[in-house]
Amino acid sequence: MTNTVASEWVKVWSVRSTWWCLAATMVLMVLTALTLGGSAVTEQRQVLDASGPVVSATSFVQFSLVALAMLVITSEYSSGSIRSTLQATPIRGRVLAAKALVVAPVLFVAGVVSGAVATAVVYVVLSAEVFGGLVRLEPGALVHDLVTAGVFFALVGVMTVGTGAALRGAAGTLTVVFMLLMGLPLLLVMTGVPLALEISLRMPMFAGLAFMGSADNLTGGPIPYSAGEGLAWLVGWAAVALVAGLAVLRRRDA
Repeated sequence: MTNTVASEWVKVWSVRSTWWCLAATMVLMVLTALTLGGSAVTEQRQVLDASGPVVSATSFVQFSLVALAMLVITSEYSSGSIRSTLQATPIRGRVLAAKALVVAPVLFVAGVVSGAVATAVVYVVLSAEVFGGLVRLEPGALVHDLVTAGVFFALVGVMTVGTGAALRGAAGTLTVVFMLLMGLPLLLVMTGVPLALEISLRMPMFAGLAFMGSADNLTGGPIPYSAGEGLAWLVGWAAVALVAGLAVLRRRDA
């Protein structure tokens, strides 16, 4: 397993797409958090935690990291290199586990680092007199927001790896993950049907917002369950995706 993880680690960092995705994550996180923070301060005229907009920005930034996680598995199918991977490691579950074990910490660190940079930018910019200095930096809130955002990105990445293993193609994987993360939850909320709303609240995006403690969502208030339950739903979605990916990986030829 150690050798398989090491091999997957080298693959991730040996392609330029990884660096482009991480750079896009940094830029999107800073710009989105700054936009959301500035809008909140100017409209509400209330003191804002500098790390708060980072949590709200995750709904937009997540797709640059989804692309990174997707390419970890789908690029091998498109190039045919998956055959060499499975010849080197015939135990297919080990291959999928290794990819997940590489993607999770990479996305966790990406979330924490990009969130920290975005928080610093938000604090510096919104401290300016033109914004009234309505911003503060609370160490406890900062640590909570950065860690939970990192965990959210890591679990979304694992879910994407599992989905990619099941679907094998980049277009299909990106479409399905987008629908799970944003498309379907928003459609269900827009119906106004209570049952549809309850279902949407248990999907990855709203589960992640509940875990991160965000009230900035389309439900008009805090999500009506605990952060622990939100984390449980996220882990469940990631597990289901990995099980589906493993089932396809074992049954079908590369």
